[in-house]
Amino acid sequence: VSLTEGSPVMLTCTYQTTYSGPTLFWYVQYLSEAPRLLLRSSTDSKRTEHEGFHATLHKSSRSFRLQKPSAQLSDSALYYCAVETQ
Repeated sequence: VSLTEGSPVMLTCTYQTTYSGPTLFWYVQYLSEAPRLLLRSSTDSKRTEHEGFHATLHKSSRSFRLQKPSAQLSDSALYYCAVETQ
């Protein structure tokens, strides 16, 4: 995803599982660093926040959305979504 600095950003992760209580994770990996946990959630429709980002799990649409109101150059990184089903 490419954006202009100061623009809002939203990344959407969709998942497939038959498990009724999954936990979703967003990880961030900056250049030359190992991935690290940014946000996680297992609660439907509850917003979680960290480092200016927020994420909301939507179990009905099987999506986990990561958002930031104003992207900065320092946010340039790889973002990974993962699901835990046990």
